[in-house]
Formats: sequence, structure tokens, C-alpha cells
Amino acid sequence: GGVPGITDRLLIAANQIGKTYSAGAETAMHLTGLYPDWWEGHRYATAIDAWASCTTSQSTRDAPQRILLGKSDEWGTGAIPGRHIVQIKKAVHGVSEAVETVLVRHVPTGKTSRLVFKTYDQGRERWQGETLDLIWFDEEPPADIFSEGKTRLQVRHGILYITFTPLLGMTEVVTRFLKEKP
Repeated sequence: GGVPGITDRLLIAANQIGKTYSAGAETAMHLTGLYPDWWEGHRYATAIDAWASCTTSQSTRDAPQRILLGKSDEWGTGAIPGRHIVQIKKAVHGVSEAVETVLVRHVPTGKTSRLVFKTYDQGRERWQGETLDLIWFDEEPPADIFSEGKTRLQVRHGILYITFTPLLGMTEVVTRFLKEKP
């Protein structure tokens, strides 16, 4: 995917083998600052600003939100331990039980990380303006949203990862990872 200073990864694999769970676990580590001893990846020393996203509000609720928070009647049972969730703000409009923003305690510093759930169907314009540390695309994003997301990470040399099964074939986004040199 190749923007200097941005770490981007693509996890393409079959359905139901743990792609979303793996990304959720990593996202929770970055938000809380709690990393296992064996973790060799990047470690954030302070609280972060992150987005987790999927195709629609419903798919975002049913995949990244569920993995990170647990089911809506069991929030705090997902990858982010409930004791570190400071606040959950539900989305005002749209799909029932959808969350807009989660504030998470970055344990080592006591500061607060912020996670916002986004959707691709909001359009590229709703992806503008923020400066972020991390973006997780669950399911392949359209090329314009992928590019806009990468732009949000440039200032802080952020991390981007995509988890999906390649149902659409060799798209522009897949080509950026598999054929272009960084």
C-alpha cells in the first residue's frame, strides 16, 4: 500500500478463520496500551485516536463493534475489557445498538484513547479531516475511502490494516498491496 511512514497490512484469508478477531485483539492492545510480553509489533506509548470500519452500519455493528465490545447487551466482554471502557456513545441515527464512539483508558498513562466506528457507505467526504494513529478496515474498502483513510494516518505515521476475504477479485486496493512496490 506504500505511503512512507505508514505501516499497512493486508490480511486476506477464507471466511470464519479469525481475521476480524485478530484485528480486534490488536486494536484493543493499541487502545489500552496493554501488550503481551510476546508482542513484537508497534507499541503506542500514549493514548491513540483510531477508527474501525466496515461496509455499512449493520456490518460494522455486527463485526468490529461486536469483536471489540461484545454483544450490545454484554458490552465489555469483547477484546476491550469492560474495566478499561470509559464511555460508550451510541449512534443517534441508523441501526439499533450501533456505537459511534468508545473512550478507552490507555492503562500505562491513564489517558484516554478514542475509537470511532465508521462505514464505507457514508462516502469519502465523511472520512476527511481527522488525524489518526490507527485505522482498521474490516472488509475491503472502496479505493477512494482507502486512500482517504491513509491520508488520515500520514502526520502520525499510523497503522492501517485490512481484514477480508477477496470476493471482488483483483481490485485497485488489492493491487496496491500485491503488485505495487512500496
